[in-house]
Amino acid sequence: MGSETTSVMSASDPKHAVRATRSAGRKMRSLLLDTASRLFKERGLSGTSISDIAAAADAFPSQITYYFRTKEALFVEAASRDMLYLARATEQAALQAQTPREYTHALAETVTATDTVAFFAEALTLTRRRQDLAPLVERTIERLHSEGARAYAGQVERHGWRSLRAPEESSRRFWAIAIGVIVEGFAMGRASEEMRRELLRALGEQATATSTSANDGSRLRLVGHRDNSPSTDGETSS
Repeated sequence: MGSETTSVMSASDPKHAVRATRSAGRKMRSLLLDTASRLFKERGLSGTSISDIAAAADAFPSQITYYFRTKEALFVEAASRDMLYLARATEQAALQAQTPREYTHALAETVTATDTVAFFAEALTLTRRRQDLAPLVERTIERLHSEGARAYAGQVERHGWRSLRAPEESSRRFWAIAIGVIVEGFAMGRASEEMRRELLRALGEQATATSTSANDGSRLRLVGHRDNSPSTDGETSS
């Protein structure tokens, strides 16, 4: 009897109803983003309608306009979310690296293996005409840089590598070069392997492993002007 009373009270509790509504809303929003991302990548912005996305997600067009207002806003948010997912995957892929060279190769292989960067680049272009959508792209880029700097600094400190640049600079440089190389690659019809090689060439060496790296990872080290230690491996940040 007591459990039945509690169940009835919970069902009629306004706070419980609000939480359930919010949870359902988040799930629908996520479903719409997943569906939109797939269709936008397959057909492009102009080739995809709100009705197409709604039908594929088993939703109503009004739900899309409720959560995202316009197709363009949905496009930018889907691309931005995919980019942050890629950044997370890139960071995870590089965790097992033991040398700067392995780290760089893991990053380059991950970012060139999908069309996510090209998708995000389209969102960047779109915001030129739709400045109201620019803040979301700006926040995404800021997160790419900050999370990349954090991940890179952690690897440098963990392994005792000698960084040629500050983590923030390394992260910004990595994403700037990666976006440029991948956008050019897609425009020229290059395969992912070609883009990976070009990205590695453009990145060059970002850090070096020292003879004491395995035993001394106590602090992040930046190579100063008077440091003439020979270079060994190449590295960058996510």
